[in-house]
Amino acid sequence: MMTERLVDLKGKKAIVTGGSRGIGRATAILLARAGAHVGIAYRARDDQATDTVAELRRLGSSAWSVAADLGEPEGVAKLFERCDGEFGWLDIFVANAGIWPPEYVALVEMPDEQWGEVIKANLTSVFLTAREAARRMADGGKIVIVSSTAGQRGEAGHSDYAATKGAIISFVKSLAVELAARDVQVNSVAPGWVETDMAAPALEGEEREKVLATIPLRRLASPEDIAGPILFLCSKLARHVTGEVLNVNGGSVLCG
Repeated sequence: MMTERLVDLKGKKAIVTGGSRGIGRATAILLARAGAHVGIAYRARDDQATDTVAELRRLGSSAWSVAADLGEPEGVAKLFERCDGEFGWLDIFVANAGIWPPEYVALVEMPDEQWGEVIKANLTSVFLTAREAARRMADGGKIVIVSSTAGQRGEAGHSDYAATKGAIISFVKSLAVELAARDVQVNSVAPGWVETDMAAPALEGEEREKVLATIPLRRLASPEDIAGPILFLCSKLARHVTGEVLNVNGGSVLCG
């Protein structure tokens, strides 16, 4: 006897920002494997975006990509014009794009330019894209925004990054209530350390061992370790979950 797939997103329309590599790429691939059609947004690295779209299409997705600065209204308009042309509506939106300046910069030394750049890339982009995504979810939908352990406990020397990720958590909880009447569920995944290009500069040599010592499971997450919980939140398995922050950090930050 045939049994229903636990995660079946066949025919669903999805967008993943920061989708050409790392967590975004892994998420896009899992969504496609579950049957979704996936568009990805990315800022640079055309070759990686091309490779990701090819893999998504191999999995049966009507995939496409858009290069855009999502901290700017023009970039967001470009993305959602493509969405309207390709999809017409949206079922799933995963806001994953962001930056993390790896250098330790104390508050008293932080230049205005760095603060502004991080706010724009990590927070303004989330506001602008989530607003457009919600406008295209007339009959329910799923919004998942990637936060961080830095948004839960702070991160000395990276107050700019931590501030954006903490704001995302409050933003998610606000939208969860606001959009519930439209049957749009809004949740967040908060990763700890993940093996990505962005984190690589901070994980070289002895620093890797220092980081591992702070993780009870004694391993770094892979992008797929984060993509799995995102997929869960996009599925029917999480139909009664909204306003939640799902911690995926190997036990390094234990907050309920």
